[in-house]
Amino acid sequence: MSGLKDAMDKLKKAAGRNRDKVAEGVDAAAEAAKEKTGGKYDEQIDKAAEKGKDILAEQDEERKDDRDR
Repeated sequence: MSGLKDAMDKLKKAAGRNRDKVAEGVDAAAEAAKEKTGGKYDEQIDKAAEKGKDILAEQDEERKDDRDR
């Protein structure tokens, strides 16, 4: 299980260093999903994409708080 935890920690760090690129990737994935579903699930896809970007913002805040300590 520690291998999975290590991988997740590495992903979080990489996402933190490249937050803008990750957010762009979330937007691109959302647009692709909306296109593939013909607009049928746009609202749900938009909510999921926003949640993903909210999580990125929360992680930014956590890192900022950690640095301030």
